[in-house]
Amino acid sequence: MQIHDSALSNFTLLQHIKQFITFAVMLSKKSQYAFKALSYLVEKRNEGPVLISEIAEYKKIPLKFLENILLELKKADILDSKKGKGGGYFFKENPENVKLAKIIRLVNGPIALLPCVSLNFYEKCEDCNEDHCGLHDVLIEVRDASLNILERKTLMDLID
Repeated sequence: MQIHDSALSNFTLLQHIKQFITFAVMLSKKSQYAFKALSYLVEKRNEGPVLISEIAEYKKIPLKFLENILLELKKADILDSKKGKGGGYFFKENPENVKLAKIIRLVNGPIALLPCVSLNFYEKCEDCNEDHCGLHDVLIEVRDASLNILERKTLMDLID
């Protein structure tokens, strides 16, 4: 009976992990909008500054939400803006050098699914022993696999 209970317990744990990962790895709306706006700016990068209203219209992003996102990206020196006639947003940093991981961390926060496996936002879990936690170990693998991709891909990879 103990073997059956253990197997059932492991099966239940795996179901919870799968459910957790499914919901946790979804990009926030804010991150999705940031990537949509940045992909549009990448496409228009050789045409000069782009009006925020143009980005909002073509990418179907609420204007007020977009303003906040672009200001964050400007403060991080990824974008810059020009006021007046011929003004708008443009890249301050070469989009070939901007990793997708940087954008996610800037706009969304940690890439890791738990604070105890985060490289940049580490926090010890209150109810867990990291030395003997299967979820911790699995999510380190998930983090490393995600980072392997997100640290290689740049904004240039977002071109449609």
